Amino acid sequence: MLPELGQVALILALLVSCVQAVLPLAGAQRGTQAWMAVARPAAYAQLASVLLAFVVLTAAFVGQDFSVKYVAENSNSLLPIVYRYTAVWGSHEGSLLLWALVLALWTAAVAEFSRALPERVVARVLGVMGIISVGFLSFLIFTSNPFARLLPAVAEGRDLNPLLQDPGMIIHPPLLYLGYVGFAVPFAFAIAALLEGEVDARWLRWTRPWTNVAWAFLTGGIALGSWWAYSELGWGGWWFWDPVENASFMPWLAGAALIHSQAVTEKRGSFRGWTLLLAIATFSLSLLGTFLVRSGVLTSVHAFAADPTRGLFVLVFLGLVVGGSLLLYALRAPQFDDGAPFAAGSRETLLLANNVLLGAACAMVALGTLYPLLADALELGKISVGPPYFSLLFTLLMTPLVLLLPFGPLFKWQREQASRVMAMLLPWAALALAGGAAAFFLAPQGKWKAAAAIVAALWVAGGTVRFVWSRLRAQGRMTAEMLGMSLAHFGLAVFLIGALMVEALNVQREVALKPGQHVEVADYGFSFDGVAQTQGPNYIADRATVQLSRGGEPLQTLHPEKRAYAGGGQVMTESAVRAGVLGDVYVALGESLGDGAWAVRIQVKPMVRWIWAGAVLMALGGLVTATDRRFRRRSREPQPA
Repeated sequence: MLPELGQVALILALLVSCVQAVLPLAGAQRGTQAWMAVARPAAYAQLASVLLAFVVLTAAFVGQDFSVKYVAENSNSLLPIVYRYTAVWGSHEGSLLLWALVLALWTAAVAEFSRALPERVVARVLGVMGIISVGFLSFLIFTSNPFARLLPAVAEGRDLNPLLQDPGMIIHPPLLYLGYVGFAVPFAFAIAALLEGEVDARWLRWTRPWTNVAWAFLTGGIALGSWWAYSELGWGGWWFWDPVENASFMPWLAGAALIHSQAVTEKRGSFRGWTLLLAIATFSLSLLGTFLVRSGVLTSVHAFAADPTRGLFVLVFLGLVVGGSLLLYALRAPQFDDGAPFAAGSRETLLLANNVLLGAACAMVALGTLYPLLADALELGKISVGPPYFSLLFTLLMTPLVLLLPFGPLFKWQREQASRVMAMLLPWAALALAGGAAAFFLAPQGKWKAAAAIVAALWVAGGTVRFVWSRLRAQGRMTAEMLGMSLAHFGLAVFLIGALMVEALNVQREVALKPGQHVEVADYGFSFDGVAQTQGPNYIADRATVQLSRGGEPLQTLHPEKRAYAGGGQVMTESAVRAGVLGDVYVALGESLGDGAWAVRIQVKPMVRWIWAGAVLMALGGLVTATDRRFRRRSREPQPA
């Protein structure tokens, strides 16, 4: 009867979230203390109920209860135990339950760590989060029940999607959801501020850590998904501008703009309306991503198959949340003043330019992702928008952002002599240009791209170092906020050199090899010893043996595989990678060509791991910023930088 217990727990969570959505908001409006006091207990009760349901579903997978339809469709008796746990969120119903659990965790965290705030503010914030919970729990119970029975029970289940049987998928969805759902917190605070009619420094000082933490989790989740695609899909790339990749990238861009806008509003009182709008837009884009993934309108290795009823439900919920929020914004935002005026040469102006560029990039990605869907729905023909569109326009929009980035932290608020900052950065500009010129002449291929990689990375890194040195010389210390910002900017420099250098210097060959044959690619030698069949826990693999050498010296034995899974017979590529700080050697086994020959894809990918190292530094920067003690102060007055 455990599945029924899980079902009851979900229904209880929905009822509690309904109470949480209604009473605290009504109490805040009427000034009724007892109603507002319901918010915190309701948040804790909702978390307990959803957690119970999640534990029950996990127990069904571990115990192989094939009378539960969702378990039978996503597991079988051969599935390794570690993937039985991760299979809980391996398909639509379970991933939605994980979403509800993460939302309940964020709600309970807000309830627990908001005791220094006025009760009316907390009641409104938790009430808004309760409304979001009502939507997702209703979606879960009425259209996506993970506890639906399959009677009579089948003797054997199908299997977890082989694409998801990877260590990266153990962490990727929870991390991504922590970011996606985490943006519900600044959204709830924005709606609470609009209802209250007040956006002050205290409100923003408390909201900023939540935004930074959510953005850091989303950064980590996107990076881990990129690493998974690189290692698991056998193609050797790290980003393809897939529509579902874009669905997570859009709230990341909006969230980055929100972080910078919140800093201006909190410190200077400017950009109030812009900050509120970005908070609404960031979470709305998270909901849009949910619609794209679960509506069935996308075809992607990341997307969940879903029927039109589910897509319609998410679309209606998205319309209500976004439409209601924008209506409230239109009614209340004009009453907020724009703060102190600032000159064209000021940090405010540079941060405004940063937000405009990030917003334009987000709009560009949204247009390229959604326009083909709209054209198809309106019967305007099939249109494909691929990487060339995204890569070109994204580069055009991000180039000025990279050029301006080192100036922002060095400029003063309100007014600054641009010549002073340019003099500070001139040596670093010269160093970046000299490095770019050296890269142009030394690169064996992709000379302009290699030069751009070095110039961009040295310019951003040098500007960051100059800011840190100036800060330490003037103040003798770095606040957590400044340290986090510097880490994030330095992470961007590391990311830039990785992304652009692998684009410039990547070498790829697809060859047909028989046992005993040898091939040279770049500076490496590859000796093919043949293919043997091996048995895995729930698959049979054709396992190749490739001896890797350099300059005649053996380096490593690589074993790329072609796996045929027992449940459904799906065939997957498992690449073999020699990882290194300066680059990877990547080998993927293709199809058998007969007579002992096999197709083999060989790639040499310089500095590819710097992409993920940069993302880790950016995420770490967000987490460090969130620890700044200043965000826990209770005073209302804006604090100086």
